[in-house]
Amino acid sequence: MSERLRLMAVHAHPDDESSKGAATMARYVDEGVDVLVVTMTGGERGDILNPAMERPEIRENIAAVRREEMNRAREILGIQQEFAGFVDSGLPEGDPLPPLPEGCFATLPVEEASAPLVESIRRFRPHVILTYDENGGYPHPDHIMTHKVSMHAFDAAGDPDAYPEAGDPWQPLKLYYFVSFPPERFEALATVLAERGIENPFEDWMKRINEREYPRWEITTRVHCSEQFDVADEALKAHETQVDPNGFWFAVPNEVLAEAWPTEDYHLVRSLVDTEVPEKDLFAGVREAVRV
Repeated sequence: MSERLRLMAVHAHPDDESSKGAATMARYVDEGVDVLVVTMTGGERGDILNPAMERPEIRENIAAVRREEMNRAREILGIQQEFAGFVDSGLPEGDPLPPLPEGCFATLPVEEASAPLVESIRRFRPHVILTYDENGGYPHPDHIMTHKVSMHAFDAAGDPDAYPEAGDPWQPLKLYYFVSFPPERFEALATVLAERGIENPFEDWMKRINEREYPRWEITTRVHCSEQFDVADEALKAHETQVDPNGFWFAVPNEVLAEAWPTEDYHLVRSLVDTEVPEKDLFAGVREAVRV
C-alpha cells in the first residue's frame, strides 16, 4: 500500500501563509501532496495595511473580512486550511509596552494553546511541519507563541499519554523553520536588478531589517518553486486588507526574482528520519521511510 505525503504549515494570522512558504505549498500541491495550513488566530487585531481597504465597513467587520480573504487564498493555493480558534494578541507599541489583552493567544499557557494544534496533527497526520523560529520570524507575540505551540505539539502529538481526548497519537517526522528573508536572497536580487538597470524597491526595507538583531538561521533546505511565484502573489493579494497590490512587494517581475533566487528556504530543526543537508526537498528521508 502507498501513502500520500502530507505537509502542515502552522501560522499565526491569515495572510502569513501567503507571505511565507506559499510557493512551496503550491509546488507540493501540484505534485499531489496534501497540504494543510493551521492558522492560530483570526487576525482580529491586525492593522489595515492597504489604504484602499481603510473603510468603516471593513474596520467594523475585520474578523469576517479576514476569514473571507483567507478562504480566497486557500482556493488559490489549492490547500486545506483551518483556524485553531484563538484571538489575535495585537502588536503592542509604546515604552514601556502595554500588557496584552486578557485571554488573547499569546497570554495562554503553552499546554492549553497547543491543544487544538495537537488535535489537528492527529487528525491530518502530517509527515512534515513548517513553523516559525523562537523569535517568530519577527517578534510579534502571536508569532512567538506559534513557535512555542508548534514545538510542544510536535512531540505531544505522538505521546499517547498527552492530550488523550485529542485522538490517536501521530508523530510527525520532520520540523522546519521558515527562513523567509535571508540577506543573501536580497543581495542576489540587488545584483540582478543592478545588471538590468532596474531600481531596487527593497533597498530601504532591507536596511531596516539589517538594523534589527534577528537570528540568522542556516539554510538547510532550498525548495525550487519559482514556477509557483505567480500563484503565491495571487494568494497574497487575496488578503486585501494586509497588502497593497501596488506596493513594493510586487514591483519586481517574478522572472527577475526567479533569476536571482528561485527557491524558498528552510532550516531543518527536527528529523526522525535519515537525511543529509543541504536538501532540495522537505520530504527528503520521508519518501524513503513512507511508501509513496
